[in-house]
Amino acid sequence: MNIKNPLLILLFLTSLFGYSQEGIPVYADYLTDNMYLMNPAMAGIAPTTRIRITARQQWFDQRNAPNLQTLNFTSRLGGRSGVGVIAYNDRNGFHSETGGYLTYAHHIPLSKYQGELHQLSFGISAGMTQSRLDETRFDLNDFDPIIAGIMQSESYFNADVGVAYNYQDLSVHFAAKNILFSNRSLYSDKYESKNLRKYIVGAGYAFGDYMEAWSFEPSVLFQLTERTSEKAIDLNFRAFRNMDFGGLWAGLSYRRSFDGAEYMSGDKIKDQKLQWITPIVGVNLHEFMFAYTYSYQTGSAKFDSGGYHQITLGYTFDGGRGGRYDCNCPNVN
Repeated sequence: MNIKNPLLILLFLTSLFGYSQEGIPVYADYLTDNMYLMNPAMAGIAPTTRIRITARQQWFDQRNAPNLQTLNFTSRLGGRSGVGVIAYNDRNGFHSETGGYLTYAHHIPLSKYQGELHQLSFGISAGMTQSRLDETRFDLNDFDPIIAGIMQSESYFNADVGVAYNYQDLSVHFAAKNILFSNRSLYSDKYESKNLRKYIVGAGYAFGDYMEAWSFEPSVLFQLTERTSEKAIDLNFRAFRNMDFGGLWAGLSYRRSFDGAEYMSGDKIKDQKLQWITPIVGVNLHEFMFAYTYSYQTGSAKFDSGGYHQITLGYTFDGGRGGRYDCNCPNVN
């Protein structure tokens, strides 16, 4: 197979699912009890305190392959407020990014019955990001006026907003990421966009009886990047089983982009959309949780045959506030 435009393929592969210039990338980790990482309205969504740590590594056999680590904390304050903190480190080749966000969410109960989940939530996250470009290993003999041969570094401020509606087993949410125009010029003022906005909308419905036996949740997630008009959709399905020690759960996520790249196969020009298949397994052991995801890219035109591995560790405690609603609602309970 001959790639018609290798640079286009590489940029396409990394723009939605690994490029580190747009804040925290949206992978399948939101399906590992980590919705707050994607939507600030989920901070303190339940009357619990949660700590989540994730580590993601792509293409183990490739040098300087993309990797991401996140740490987040979220808690309910009083009856209607939630707060959260996110810290992350994202590295992709010569580019790296470190940042942190603070979040406030306001939750409006819509039910008069204690234990029934019916809630409208609004959230906002604000934070700083430091982007770095390591040019020290670039070949300066190949002259380029943009390349200085030093460690380039720049910080910028941005914010995310979100809204979520939860009614028992139904969940609908929307988030706008990087809503402010950034002042960054790490690469070039002429070619670097100041618009990093991304819009995310999703919905899910859980059915069954998690407390007695099995429950299941199909869900969907749609992403749109404003500047480039890149679009992608996730189709997800998860199953949950309640156990004496906590619970077991597993799922499958399929991501497909609406954008494609052309490549040569023999004497024919073909078009391929970016596609990911991600199985997920997890276990809740009393207050602790562990989840593992493995993402595999399908198709003929791809950078590497290896997959993307991610581990999530978590700890949840209710502090005497109850901790669970009387519903399946896996994104909340």
